Amino acid sequence: MSDPSGTTDDHDAASRARLNALLDATARGDQAAFAELYRLASRHVFAVIVRMVHDRGEAEDLLQDVFVSAWRRADSFDGTRGGAMTWLVTLARNRAIDRLRQHREAPLDEAAAAEIPDEDPTPAAAAEASEERARLERCMERLEAAQRGAVREAFFSGATYSELAERLRVPLGTLKSWIRRSLMQLKTCLEQ
Repeated sequence: MSDPSGTTDDHDAASRARLNALLDATARGDQAAFAELYRLASRHVFAVIVRMVHDRGEAEDLLQDVFVSAWRRADSFDGTRGGAMTWLVTLARNRAIDRLRQHREAPLDEAAAAEIPDEDPTPAAAAEASEERARLERCMERLEAAQRGAVREAFFSGATYSELAERLRVPLGTLKSWIRRSLMQLKTCLEQ
């Protein structure tokens, strides 16, 4: 969400430039720059990992692995090909995928696989899900634009409430109230 004055876009560009500069300094062995990079980026990277592995303890381990890898491979970062946050999130995503692959159980034999029920939704279930999505969208449209945007950001961006409040330039308490009231309105609307 950018405001008409463009200050949010300017802030985002400055943040991206700062992260890129910190990663470049890390590539030169600057430990203070690496510590600052971790401070600024770790929450977002952690949120990405948690969404993928669904286990906070495992996500913490992976976050540490990602930043150790970032320290060792910082010289491979090329700011002309993408931003530092994108590079870190890509490292995180790849680590999480590797970890998920490690946890897969051995493949089932054909007889056991034949006994597993088909989980594809039936046409009736797919139609019902489509109707529910449409109802949710209609209910979302009833919310004020700022609250609707806050709810979408909260559930789809992976950012913390503090990060969202900063991004939307509203007090943290206001953001929490918006989301709480919006969820109550959505619940009421969906129950009708």
